[in-house]
Amino acid sequence: MIDLSKIDYRFVIMDESGKQYNIKDFVENLGWEQGDGELSTRISFTSKNEKSTKGLISSIAKLGCLVGIFATDGAKINEEVARGYIVDWKPTVSSDTDKLDGKCYDLLYNLQESQDNIYYSAGTGTKTAIVQIFDNWEIPLGEYKGPNESHGKLAYKSESLSDVILDILDDAYKMGGTKCVVQDRKGKVYVLPFANNKTVYHFAAENTKQISHKRSTAGMITRVKIIGQEDDDGRSSVEAVVNGNTKFGVRQKIITRGKDDSIEDAKSSGQEIIDDKGEIQEDITVQAPDIPFIRKGDLVHVTVGSVSGYYYVIGIRHDVDSRQMTLDLHVPYKEYEKKAKPAAKSYKVGDVVNFHGGTHYVSSYSGSRGYNARAGRAKITLDPNCRNNGGAHPWHLIHTDGGSNVYGWVDKGTFD
Repeated sequence: MIDLSKIDYRFVIMDESGKQYNIKDFVENLGWEQGDGELSTRISFTSKNEKSTKGLISSIAKLGCLVGIFATDGAKINEEVARGYIVDWKPTVSSDTDKLDGKCYDLLYNLQESQDNIYYSAGTGTKTAIVQIFDNWEIPLGEYKGPNESHGKLAYKSESLSDVILDILDDAYKMGGTKCVVQDRKGKVYVLPFANNKTVYHFAAENTKQISHKRSTAGMITRVKIIGQEDDDGRSSVEAVVNGNTKFGVRQKIITRGKDDSIEDAKSSGQEIIDDKGEIQEDITVQAPDIPFIRKGDLVHVTVGSVSGYYYVIGIRHDVDSRQMTLDLHVPYKEYEKKAKPAAKSYKVGDVVNFHGGTHYVSSYSGSRGYNARAGRAKITLDPNCRNNGGAHPWHLIHTDGGSNVYGWVDKGTFD
């Protein structure tokens, strides 16, 4: 059991020559935070800008210098809990006390502040896509324990690299991969599952200063209506409806199916909207004595008021001066660590299937000419193992009824 009265901190600055200085005794307003939806850890501090044996603090701590916060429990734990490079450097001269204010971010800050155009072809694995970004930005990889799903085509234009990484991980999660957190630990990037901590801290009324718990249905979308293209008179028909949790009423969004999209594609997009916006919004915030070893992504246990059970830390703010911390919590994901993957249905030549409608192509290769085809029953005549498959449109179908006119190569997922 950790003794919070024995927690102690060090604040170390490495100057341009590589020498290290513990300036904790000069510093106030020291803290660090990891925000929800952000990759980088932010450190902020205010230091007395006094002369030391090495000169003014502002002459030691310069832009780009590395800083680190270390914490010990007075017993077995003595480790680095945050690090960053000085991004904001602001000395202030006054009649009272000269000060130096600083803000620092770790290596992942470069990804938050950078945009790029990125394209991954269908079949690219999660790990390959994400590690490539780290390699391009020369961020060393510590450990990757994230998902490695096979993605469809991914294209990003002028997107923040941190948003790209989070989007790829979210896409992998929707396909059954593990829910993960991305962090800089001691100058290396780690992609780790939520609840990867060995020690799970418990918070009850006696060791919690304040807790707030908000549940809201504002902003929910409980139904997505899919409409087709307009006819010559400007009218559009309803092609599908995707329902979510309508217990609190119907909150409807309309999307228009693209000319080249099948109904199944549009329904899949509608389901993604329901999955993202169809749940009750739950915000839980806990203020408690600081435990500097808790990170974003950790699992904690809370039994205070209406909050009871295990929760994920999705954001955290540590304040060294007050020795307090604030945790933003998320209810455990239903899948906890991993979604159960549905068994993939297998198909073979000769199977009669239900074609969803969309496009059939003159060959299986990428870039081949495509034409619109109606939905209906069809027979598989060639499969991905044949010599013609180019990967883009791997299945060959021929219609078996008067409803469909499909006679060509089609994409995976266009029939069942």
